[in-house]
Amino acid sequence: MSNDKSSNTASFSPSFGGGRGEAILIDSTLRDGEQAPGVVFTLEEKLRIAALLEDCGVKEVEVGTPAMGDDEVRVIREIVQAGFRFDKLCWARAKESDIEESAKTGANRINISFSVSDIQLSAMGRNTGWVMKQIRPMIAFARQRFDFLAIGAQDASRANRDFLDEFIATCLAEGVHRIRLADTVGILNPFSTAQLFSTVCEKFPFVDFEFHGHNDLGMATANSVAALLSGAQSVSATINGLGERAGNACLEEVAAALKISSGIDTGIHLTNIQEICRFVAQASSKPIPPSKPIVGEMVCRHESGIHCNSLLKNELTYQPFLSSEIGKSTEMVIGRHSGGNTIRHFLDKQQIKISDRQNELLTEQVKALSLGRKRGLRLEELIALVNNLSIAEL
Repeated sequence: MSNDKSSNTASFSPSFGGGRGEAILIDSTLRDGEQAPGVVFTLEEKLRIAALLEDCGVKEVEVGTPAMGDDEVRVIREIVQAGFRFDKLCWARAKESDIEESAKTGANRINISFSVSDIQLSAMGRNTGWVMKQIRPMIAFARQRFDFLAIGAQDASRANRDFLDEFIATCLAEGVHRIRLADTVGILNPFSTAQLFSTVCEKFPFVDFEFHGHNDLGMATANSVAALLSGAQSVSATINGLGERAGNACLEEVAAALKISSGIDTGIHLTNIQEICRFVAQASSKPIPPSKPIVGEMVCRHESGIHCNSLLKNELTYQPFLSSEIGKSTEMVIGRHSGGNTIRHFLDKQQIKISDRQNELLTEQVKALSLGRKRGLRLEELIALVNNLSIAEL
């Protein structure tokens, strides 16, 4: 099959990657992914996930929340000491005790999260004045213990924009390395995400801005792509979009969308992505939906006769990528929508030869049987139909 691709990828903003032309995907499966209700990973599962993330080319992993207790600190320390090449980052609240627990893990990076929206601060009995008073001492405390310091603006998408600017400016003045803007309840859309990052990147040029998106309205992947195309240098996401409520942005979808639709290579090895997605689905007891982009079982599966006839000549006629690019193979299902060429192709692979007239009759029988059974046909069912063809129709 031909693998020639036409040049039809979308152009992207000159500010892509924070002006440095690099898009970094940070994986948060071990932290935000495990926060999904009912999900618990064992140490062995976490080490396996970490190894698979490394195989996929992930450069930074959010390894957990040490403030959860001694067991979490011990598990994170095991991951840190396992020798993985990616950077290890702990998540912490703006509390000295959280930062101290994080330091015990040996991780080289920390993300300190501040709520910045009025609705969240009010629920905590705090206000923006309290946030501003905490920034400098928390940063000073953390800088004594970590080489790399990120500050997270939790619920930034609902924060007052003037206050958000003040928050960012104060953090940068204290020498933080990265600012995370979180869409904590998933209310942004690709246009508002692009506007947010275009604005902050213009006000604060060449800053490493990270986007952290949730999927409550089904837009986390699109918002993550929009953030990177509008000036963000990094996004955090999870395998399979695992996370609280409707989950997070899907790391595999963001990586594929950037590469296929915008020609941006994040360094993620998409050919390796199937294994880790299946493993996380198993370990989390959250099955992958059949139609889920990139890793669902139906992504490269076809039945329509018109589609299959073209796919036999070139996979790209009815797919945006070669199936091998994402570690899959193109499958054709024999069923009610199948055409004669597809059926003949199936039989040729089985070294079964039939006449044109037999193929016409067989196609009609396939459609009827598939309709009666309300599903596609298995290979043995197709062969049984062939065996029942009348010799007189040879």
